Amino acid sequence: MDFITDTESLHRLYGTPGQAAQVKVMHRLIPTYRAFLERSRFCVLTTVGPDGTDGSPRGDEGPVVTVLDDQTLALPDWRGNDRIDSLTNIVVDGRVSLIFLIPGSSTAMRVNGRARLTEDAALRDRFRKGDARPRTVIVIAIDELYPQCARAVMRAALWSGDQSAGLPSIGDMLTEITSGGFDGKTYDAEWPGRAAKTMW
Repeated sequence: MDFITDTESLHRLYGTPGQAAQVKVMHRLIPTYRAFLERSRFCVLTTVGPDGTDGSPRGDEGPVVTVLDDQTLALPDWRGNDRIDSLTNIVVDGRVSLIFLIPGSSTAMRVNGRARLTEDAALRDRFRKGDARPRTVIVIAIDELYPQCARAVMRAALWSGDQSAGLPSIGDMLTEITSGGFDGKTYDAEWPGRAAKTMW
């Protein structure tokens, strides 16, 4: 198997992007791009650090990010598994990429930028839900943003109904990893109740 090892060969193979692909890149929010982000309740946050890259799903019951200004987004860090892989990477290397999705839309919005982490009380209060506040907020300075070609979502028929039948559960996976040493059935049975109590 031969591999492509230089950018000249790559550009020769793919040619020049069309006009739409070239003009869509913005370096600040415009009204249509902002409208998309403010409707999106889910994104994937990608970071890079000394141990490699990390991709982390992020979701909320309303907009997953809050627009602070036309070049700045705020992403609250709600409860998770406390591995803090993404947060550790951000502290070490602020480069981030995000992909925003909205169920039913074939458009994905991409954001590339630089992130910093804060525990600023006033900013955390903006995301308060009852007694809960995020422990930190990721503040993202936008370098560029643009909508992604819709073909990937269309090829995957991503929104064409429930495609989860027959999938292994997290409990199944943990049982396999530990050669039966982890009680996956109990974990799966208790997870919905545990998640409901620890969502925020």
